[in-house]
Order: sequence, then structure tokens, then C-alpha cells
Amino acid sequence: MNPAPKSSLSPCVVDTGILVSKRDVYRVLSDLGHVRYVDILDGDVVSQGEGYVMEVYEDPQSATIVLNRTLYLNVCSFDYLKFGLENTDLTLPVSQKPQSILDLVQEQRILRLMPLSDPLSDRLQVLEDSRALKEAVADAMASGWDNTFLGQDEEDPR
Repeated sequence: MNPAPKSSLSPCVVDTGILVSKRDVYRVLSDLGHVRYVDILDGDVVSQGEGYVMEVYEDPQSATIVLNRTLYLNVCSFDYLKFGLENTDLTLPVSQKPQSILDLVQEQRILRLMPLSDPLSDRLQVLEDSRALKEAVADAMASGWDNTFLGQDEEDPR
């Protein structure tokens, strides 16, 4: 019997797994937003709090920085990302669904992140905000504010 040919498909990881590709880790971290974090060193909690992921980058010369409720995450600071669900009871109502836990692992250190923002409602809010902004700009243009903003009177003196 011939062994089955190996598939050239990329992996598909759902809800739980380990990512070693810096590109994949970057994708997961880049839209986290508001998070709870726990810094674990040799199994002991060193620090914890809440913050906002301000930037995710890949730079072997830079550090990961958690300071003043902000997180600047360098994917090069970690060996891999392990993620899973806090509660795996899928029969819970939507409001009590399991929370994701993301462990950024670096030898004896784990930077654990637990997202506090909801990507679905956050994206809807951004959509609503952009619609409101477009409407405000359209109203301003229609009322002649465009000339005022450009430093011109409503009538062109030329």
C-alpha cells in the first residue's frame, strides 16, 4: 500500500491550539483591543491588570512593553502562542460563552491575555461611528462649511 500523499494545505486552528508562526501570532494579537493580562514567571503571578493593546510588531531588536495600562507586543519576544477557552461548556447561553485565553510563552515566562472587548460589537460601533462621521461631513459640505474651513468666504471674491 502506498501512503496517502501529504497535503499542502495550511493548518486550520479553531478555538484551541498552538501557533508558532510569527505571522499567525501577529494576526491573532493585532485586533485584541481591551485585555486583562497576567504576567507569570516560573509559575508565579508577578503582575496583572487591564490594558489596551496599542501596537503589535515583529522586531528582534525591540522589547514587549506593558506599562501604564497599555501593551506593546513584539511577537519576537515569545516562542509561541497557546490559546484555548476558559470554560468549554458550549451549552451555555451566548452571554456566558467561554472566554478565550491567550498565553504568549517565552521560556519560564507566560504573558496571559484575556480579551475583554467583543470584536463583533466593536466592529459594529466603528461602522456606526464612520456612518455618523460621513453624515456630519455631508451636512457640513451642504451648509457651506467647506469654504469656511478652507479660509474662504461663502462667496469667492475673484
